[in-house]
Amino acid sequence: MRFLRQTMIGLFLASVAVGLLVYAASLVGGAVQERLADDASAPPARERVFAVNVITAQAEDIVPTLETYGEVQSRRLLELRAAVGGRVIELSDAFQDGGAVTAGQVLVRLDPANAQDAVDRAKNDLADAAAEERDAKRGLILAQDELAAAVEQSDLRARAFDRQVDLAARGVGTATATETAELAAAAARQSVLSRRQAEAQAEVRVDLAATRLSRTRIALAEAERRLADTTITAPFDGTLSATDVVVGRLVSANERLAELIDPDDLEVSFRVSTAQYARLLGADSSLLKAEIRATLDVAGLDLDARGQITRASAAAGAGATGRLIFATLREAAGFKQGDFVTVRVQEPLLVDVVRLPASALDARDDVLVLDSEDRLEAVSVELMRRQGDDVLVRGPIEGRSVVRERSPLLGAGIAVKPIQPGDAQAAVEAGPEMLELSDERRARLVAFVESNNRMPKEAKARVLARLAEPKVPAQMVARIESRMGG
Repeated sequence: MRFLRQTMIGLFLASVAVGLLVYAASLVGGAVQERLADDASAPPARERVFAVNVITAQAEDIVPTLETYGEVQSRRLLELRAAVGGRVIELSDAFQDGGAVTAGQVLVRLDPANAQDAVDRAKNDLADAAAEERDAKRGLILAQDELAAAVEQSDLRARAFDRQVDLAARGVGTATATETAELAAAAARQSVLSRRQAEAQAEVRVDLAATRLSRTRIALAEAERRLADTTITAPFDGTLSATDVVVGRLVSANERLAELIDPDDLEVSFRVSTAQYARLLGADSSLLKAEIRATLDVAGLDLDARGQITRASAAAGAGATGRLIFATLREAAGFKQGDFVTVRVQEPLLVDVVRLPASALDARDDVLVLDSEDRLEAVSVELMRRQGDDVLVRGPIEGRSVVRERSPLLGAGIAVKPIQPGDAQAAVEAGPEMLELSDERRARLVAFVESNNRMPKEAKARVLARLAEPKVPAQMVARIESRMGG
């Protein structure tokens, strides 16, 4: 009996398990059939629209500016050097670095003793040469007088010989007398030749005396110049720099003592590329006298000076590229020799060009413009100039909206939402969105902030102060609630 009861209980439990399994299989099969019967069509796709900043292209006449860097230098820069050697015995009070001097002012005086002695010796030599010249002239006069007397005596001897020959022909004279008269005439002629030679020697002596006198005068002038060179004066108004001498120092010839700079006659030299140089040439291939502006940044304060291009260097320079250009500066107050400045040169006027941000132009000189359906269209333009963060272009974009900033996501045919500069400005002026919180929501936010131990005390106090206001920025509330998980 007991065995039968246990057998019946086992059969009952087995039948219940089989029934549950059948019921579960029925549920699973129904779910699978229902799933297979559902419509598997995907939801309709929506086109993605990008928000872009745009600018309206306006053609105008613009004078482009070429920006480069240059160095200020004085047009009159002179090295003061000692023409002769000697000991420095006197210095001007203005002979110091930065000292202002005037033209003709005595700056350095060297010991003139040796130079003065040379001048005195040259004067004595000049007196001797002058006396020698006078003596030579007197000797020439005497030689000329002796020649005249010899010529006169020769004429007398010749006439006496002629008379004696005539007497001998008439048989009155003797041969001895005739021979004696002939010998006397020959001796007189020889005396004339001797006197002519003496006259020539006297003339040579006069010439030598004149040459010596001239050489002595040159030596005196040279000695006087050396004496004058012992005093160094300023050739023009200016400022001294790099002074390197003291009283008592022995300087040698051609030693540099200082530099004299004219601070009021400044110019700036700057280098441009060959292409930029070509844009500064006129119709006759001459360099334009364009206006320039030199700027020196001094602790946030800009010193400006205006100027004009005057010339270009004749050679490119060893190891350099481009062209070196010089421009004079007007009213360059505060500028000094050696200043490194920013130079802006006004180029010739460009007609009908559009100024765009440089980010609107790609490497192929294309810009993206909007069509009537707010879709992007690529338009090719001609790049005329680059002006800092802007570009000057010319192309068929007059009056059209141009994308300010390009990105890899943007391309021709993409739908966009244009944002004009005025819209962004209005959004900035409107300020952040504000919310009015309920007491329960405000209390929950305050409790979360107070329980946050990782927040600095200053930041926590600032956030709690904003939460205590009637209106709280929506961005702040969203950020706190995202961290709360609510």
